[in-house]
Amino acid sequence: MPLKIIASTCTACSACEPECPNVAIREKGGTYVIDPKKCTDCEGHFDEPQCIAVCPVDGCIVKI
Repeated sequence: MPLKIIASTCTACSACEPECPNVAIREKGGTYVIDPKKCTDCEGHFDEPQCIAVCPVDGCIVKI
């Protein structure tokens, strides 16, 4: 199930971008977005989504 970054809570710290094994996260308009076509929830790579694990803002990245 793909993930989504809630733009209003994203601090644009960029911690999530390098952690994505599918290169699904990119900067856009001062915040970050996740490409739902590329996001696999880190399935097959990690036990949990790495973007959520490193994000300093609770609830910023959610499943859609």
